[in-house]
Amino acid sequence: MQQLLSELQAADVGAILTNEPLSAHTTWKIGGPADLLITVQNRDQLVRLMRLLHAHQVPWHVLGRGSNVLVSDKGIRGAVIKLGGELADARFEEGLIHAGGGYSFIKLSVLAGKQGLTGLEFAGGIPGSTGGAVYMNAGAHGSDVSRVLKEAEVVLEGGEVVVWTPEDLKFRYRHSVLQERRGIVMKAVFALDPGDRKEIAGAMATYKDRRLRTQPLQLPCAGSTFRNPEGHHAAKLIEAAGLKGMRVGGAEVSTLHANFIINTGTATAQDVLALIDRIRTCVRDQFGVELTPEVLLMGERD
Repeated sequence: MQQLLSELQAADVGAILTNEPLSAHTTWKIGGPADLLITVQNRDQLVRLMRLLHAHQVPWHVLGRGSNVLVSDKGIRGAVIKLGGELADARFEEGLIHAGGGYSFIKLSVLAGKQGLTGLEFAGGIPGSTGGAVYMNAGAHGSDVSRVLKEAEVVLEGGEVVVWTPEDLKFRYRHSVLQERRGIVMKAVFALDPGDRKEIAGAMATYKDRRLRTQPLQLPCAGSTFRNPEGHHAAKLIEAAGLKGMRVGGAEVSTLHANFIINTGTATAQDVLALIDRIRTCVRDQFGVELTPEVLLMGERD
């Protein structure tokens, strides 16, 4: 590891932290240490980093804004990559929005609305990064990334840079090809339509009010825990099973929204995993429906 660290520092791949607790970098406030946490500032740094990690056969993960992930209590071996600098910025150009993979997806929707561009209103309640939204084909309120994305610039494991269209990304519900072919979204370009600023602001205000009333956003959580099974809503199934308020250790099924698991202050990744298993078992036994976690599990398993 010391040899790799020396090479990474010599190659100027960004800011490097060793044995960094990831609980400080996730919205669940859960997660053990990463061997290396590397924050890159631009495209060239990221390409150099990917080539070096590939040459040394070092495992890697990308961490956006820390939502939608559960990091193991044992942490993550290898490198965890965060996008900063120009990879966490955005600009507008003739109806197109160019957003770095590390840019806040919520902030992107707000800025689009202020520019009088419609199409990203659904993103106003989706925490996390733009790159993560592309990876998951994030969506809400009847829309998703696949409907507004024009193209994405992606660096693959070996350092190769490709530009993929929505067809290349093979979008479907909460899925993209990036879940099979590993890469990092460096930039996403969205094609939006002109709209009325007041109407856009009104729609986003309505969505925000609904979120504040129905989601436990003031507590550490990761967003929706499970995907909606075909023909069902995960939250309704969990609530109907009588599981609101169920706890394992410091992890609790929210009493406000049943598809959210909150960290009451002392939750570990093991607590959350055990609670997820209990929820899946109860829903399966009562309704014959299999719930699939939407959160991504990262790191060493116990």
